[in-house]
Amino acid sequence: MNKKTKALLLNLLCFAVLFIGARYLVSKYFWYQGIWISLAAFVITLLLSPKFQAVKTAQGEKLFMSWLFLKGVKEIK
Repeated sequence: MNKKTKALLLNLLCFAVLFIGARYLVSKYFWYQGIWISLAAFVITLLLSPKFQAVKTAQGEKLFMSWLFLKGVKEIK
């Protein structure tokens, strides 16, 4: 599996896990109804989920991650 595919799958997996959790918490603890539950969970997840990106460097293609709770950009081995 190449690095771009791995980055896409990691983005999808992290977003899906956080979205399901955020949707449950929003529906349980807020008064929102209908589409607003999913919309609020989407915004929360969009802000909290880590971002993965494959970048071509002189040493080859590398996978990097940036996240709100980590300082800077981290390389994924």
